[in-house]
Amino acid sequence: MSLPDLNGRPEIELLVNAFYERVRKDDLLGFIFNDVAQTNWTTHLPKMYAFWETVIFRSGGYTGNPLAAHAKLTPLTQMGKPQFDRWLTLFKGTVDDLFAGEHAEHIKNCATDMANVIHGKINAVPEPRFDPANLTPEQRARYAAYKEKASATIS
Repeated sequence: MSLPDLNGRPEIELLVNAFYERVRKDDLLGFIFNDVAQTNWTTHLPKMYAFWETVIFRSGGYTGNPLAAHAKLTPLTQMGKPQFDRWLTLFKGTVDDLFAGEHAEHIKNCATDMANVIHGKINAVPEPRFDPANLTPEQRARYAAYKEKASATIS
């Protein structure tokens, strides 16, 4: 049996709900959401549906500032590489358990980029993506495809 791709809001909601179930139970991340941030899941989950729908389909109507939301937690708890790596592992694992396809791969790539950027910004880590020597082969390929697509659009 092959897994479906992310095709719209219902799949985004399924992904977000399953992912945050894992986060809430996670030894490293659960207390950050439940105790430190005291996340109101009734408001947070719909915001995350809109965020990921906007990221993948440009149609979610998300408004917000994820960087500021994460930055306000840095004085209260560890928000370092281990936490962001665990978040990413849980996110990618949830995607892989539920979905396969172009949008599934795209959302994992976006999550990777987002986790790296937010971690770097809130921890004042120099942005490695600005140094081409620090790009992974996957990032180089995505950047080359992006540049090619952008130059074709301009031409």
